[in-house]
Amino acid sequence: MFSILDAVKMGAGIAAGLMLYHLYAVSIGYPSAVREARAGYVILAERTSADARAAEMERQRNAASLASEEHRKRLLAAEVAEQAARETLETEIQSNELQREKNRACAVTAADRQWLLRH
Repeated sequence: MFSILDAVKMGAGIAAGLMLYHLYAVSIGYPSAVREARAGYVILAERTSADARAAEMERQRNAASLASEEHRKRLLAAEVAEQAARETLETEIQSNELQREKNRACAVTAADRQWLLRH
């Protein structure tokens, strides 16, 4: 049936076939290894993207918080300045009213009238 020479030929053929498959797989890359690498890369890329999005949202939240706090401080300062200006205006109005009342009052006495009449 089969001689030793036939078994050697079959072994050499199988070895040559395996060698050709290996060269083919190395030249184009092992498909299973490529799929595994891509799957790992996709997971890594998605994780990196999610981390970057989370960091950006954190940065935006912190910036909004700082801006809100700064706006609150400025609003408070503006209200204090407005209150001070209102108080100053009220004080000036009262002062002017007192001055007007003082200027309206006739300081001429009867003695002054007599003196004016004599001169």
